[in-house]
Amino acid sequence: MQLSNKVVLITGGAKRLGKHLALALAKRGAHVVFTYRTSSREAQTTLKALKATGTEPLAIKVDLTSAADIKALFKQIKKNYGKLDVLINCAANFKQTPLKTLTAKDWDFALDTNAKAPFLCALEAAKLMRRGSKIINFADWAGNRPYPDYLPYCISKAAVLALTQGLAKELAPRIHVNAIAPGPVLPGEHMSASAQNKSAEQALLKRWGTPEDVVNAALFILEGTDYMTGSTLYVDGGKLIA
Repeated sequence: MQLSNKVVLITGGAKRLGKHLALALAKRGAHVVFTYRTSSREAQTTLKALKATGTEPLAIKVDLTSAADIKALFKQIKKNYGKLDVLINCAANFKQTPLKTLTAKDWDFALDTNAKAPFLCALEAAKLMRRGSKIINFADWAGNRPYPDYLPYCISKAAVLALTQGLAKELAPRIHVNAIAPGPVLPGEHMSASAQNKSAEQALLKRWGTPEDVVNAALFILEGTDYMTGSTLYVDGGKLIA
């Protein structure tokens, strides 16, 4: 796929990995639509940077736990661009939920944002997509090997892995659906130095990756091959098998 003049939707594109993806694709000539929920200031900064590339970006405030908001999002994309070529389901919540204090609300919040939203976005995206369009879902290595205190998150990412294969079958051959499962590439905002060092040591490569490592994986899926669907690229420094 050539990204110039393609319309790309990135959920959660205002900051962190989503922002890196948005800027990389805009620099290749894609018109990037990105969603945000509470990060209004970051969204405006990202939108300004995207406009500087000479493309036609759009930032839309969306509650991805709302099916009505998701439908309105795609209605706006259809109105503004008339099509969609790429969907990148990047938005996620990463909330610590120790089992002894875990509630049904915690469970619903993780599954609604991290699993149901990508599913609903894919359903709506498919209506605007033509043959050769692509969907990338963001999973996590922990979807294969859950770790303590984040059970709903890990289960939601396991669901994303299954969703990717299921959608690949349902939407073939018209739409390609793949996933990226990152490992430690961006520390959490409140992650201590000792926790960062421990995470690095647990990976086979003994270091953190970078957002660019993940961006390059996405560019391979989008630009590097048109003969890939139902697959997951693990960009985790070998953490899954460590």
